[in-house]
Amino acid sequence: MSKKTVVVGLSGGVDSAVSAYLLKQQGYEVIGLFMKNWEDDDDSEYCSSRQDLIDATAVADVIDIDIEAVNFAKEYKERVFSEFLSEYRAGRTPNPDVLCNSEIKFKAFLDHAIRLGAEQIATGHYARVRETDQGFQLLKGLDPNKDQSYFLHRLNQAQLSKAMFPVGELHKTEVRRIAEEIGLPNAKKKDSTGICFIGERPFREFLNRYIANKPGPIKTPEGRLIGEHIGLSFYTLGQRKGIGIGGSKEGNGEPWFVARKDIPNNTLYVVQGHDHPWLTSHQLTGTKPSWVAGVAPQQKNISIKTRYRMPDVPAEILVADQNCLKIQSSDILWAVTPGQSAVLYDQDICLGGAIIK
Repeated sequence: MSKKTVVVGLSGGVDSAVSAYLLKQQGYEVIGLFMKNWEDDDDSEYCSSRQDLIDATAVADVIDIDIEAVNFAKEYKERVFSEFLSEYRAGRTPNPDVLCNSEIKFKAFLDHAIRLGAEQIATGHYARVRETDQGFQLLKGLDPNKDQSYFLHRLNQAQLSKAMFPVGELHKTEVRRIAEEIGLPNAKKKDSTGICFIGERPFREFLNRYIANKPGPIKTPEGRLIGEHIGLSFYTLGQRKGIGIGGSKEGNGEPWFVARKDIPNNTLYVVQGHDHPWLTSHQLTGTKPSWVAGVAPQQKNISIKTRYRMPDVPAEILVADQNCLKIQSSDILWAVTPGQSAVLYDQDICLGGAIIK
């Protein structure tokens, strides 16, 4: 019987490298695929992509698998980056990793892998897939500090049926241990934290190239002018650092947070204190929902994440269909940010989510 072929997205990082190794150990025919998705200004200063390709090739060499490089820069620009910019221009804060997974890794990459004869694809995400009588479920990764199901919540049944996440069952420390044990050259490589595929570059400087910055007033809720912003696109709700009013320790001396953007009047509102009423809410509405099962969840009580690094909060679904999501929570939802994803869970099962309106 011929071995099942799996194409692994090798990013140059340790998670995808160990994923490829584990699949080979399990008897699969493994092919590595390195995706280049960004070409503008890909120079030596940030060009992690050149170094990443070198690392990915070195990994393929150690594991003894073939590797191919493929360029999806055009698809990335059309499907992810243009959306990313239009959201920023509208004053929202999009999550490019979410789009990138559904449009590039599990569309362009998946299509390409199937053309190469793959039956499945694998990535180094910390998540799990389970097949049930009702279809495929997306589950959280077992390492609570690394779980990445949040970024994968827009995957559909067809995409999940082809997806494998070999490190989803492991903790990061174990992944690093395996990498060292088998002598992977990138065993100690730092995890990337940059924008999906664009890498580690100074974010404001980067956005500046694509979005005109239109300065305007920074005001308090009472309307007092306390500074000038460099352009609403460059701030996100809940932001504390880099607002540009650092020395302003008025009132109670508590730190300032970005709380609202008044787009028509080009005004940024800031408040003092983490728990200011402008930063807290108990309800949210989402648009463009995407449900993993293909249909909206039937249960009323779920938990929700409104940003990647926050703990799940218990919530109740008020409306969930193909067009809209409304939820309420007795817990405080902090700095709910338009453009970010609200992702729903039933314990370990990721149900899908919507873009916060």
